[in-house]
Amino acid sequence: MPALLLAPRARSQPQAPAWRPGQSVRIIAGAAAGGTTDIMARLVAQHLQARWGTPVVVENRTGAGGTIGTMEVVRARPDGLTLFSGNVGPQAIAYSLYRNLQYGPDSLADIAGTIRGPNVLVVNAATPVRSMAEFAAWLRADPGKVSYASTGVGQSTHLSPVWLLQLLNAQAVHVPYRGSAPAQTELLAGNVGFLVDNLTGVIEQVRAGRLRALAVTSAERNAALPEVPAMRETLPELAGYEVNTWFGIFGPAGLPAAVTAALNAEVNGFLDLPETRRRFEELGGVPLRLAPADFTAFVRAEIAKWRAVIQREGLQLDAS
Repeated sequence: MPALLLAPRARSQPQAPAWRPGQSVRIIAGAAAGGTTDIMARLVAQHLQARWGTPVVVENRTGAGGTIGTMEVVRARPDGLTLFSGNVGPQAIAYSLYRNLQYGPDSLADIAGTIRGPNVLVVNAATPVRSMAEFAAWLRADPGKVSYASTGVGQSTHLSPVWLLQLLNAQAVHVPYRGSAPAQTELLAGNVGFLVDNLTGVIEQVRAGRLRALAVTSAERNAALPEVPAMRETLPELAGYEVNTWFGIFGPAGLPAAVTAALNAEVNGFLDLPETRRRFEELGGVPLRLAPADFTAFVRAEIAKWRAVIQREGLQLDAS
């Protein structure tokens, strides 16, 4: 009998069930309630809780541009029970901005992206500034007198206007807050002059007419606000200006590959839902759908990009 017929018949191996927590999970949001970091944490938590049938709780840990919340996750056990809703600030910008940061890129497991989109420059609707040309003239008329809010030192909402001011050869006073919601509150109250925030975080205020959008920071206009120009099309000195912000889910370093893969699949499943895509469109963003290795490569590229910007500006701060 031919040897081939004597070989044992191959049997299909049963596939191991995907990892599930079996108990309560918490997602740390490194910013105040109301901003995009918090919104993403709550949307993902809601989806995971429905999928797993176990509680998924969001906890806001604000301060120091998201680095305080990051450190809480870095110190957690790598068991999948503590996750982090992070963003470009603490997960890319911070590594070059802070001298004595207590964590590095290898301190976190890169699990999955969530959303990406542009920032947008907004002013209080009562401010008589309606274009980037008028904005530049406003700043130059009172050098160092106009103030701007940010969602925290080291966030893209801080460095986006820093770069903008450099290109405009203008000055303004930075006033950091612990997240988007308090920054918007101060802008709406007239206590600061402008804000460069994630479009996803302020678009409802723009649509309601309470804030006026002057320009988006992406290379092209955004479909959610098609009448608002891209920054680079407004003034010659801004021709090279382009900033996009992004958000994602992270865990402590040492997270088992099976846990990372299971979590990535769940988050990407959430991103694939038609209602998620519709919600993201309403927010002015698009899904950042990547496999774990591709998400890591994306994050590392962002770290390198912002390192160049920070070194060019000569910015360096001490971590709190």
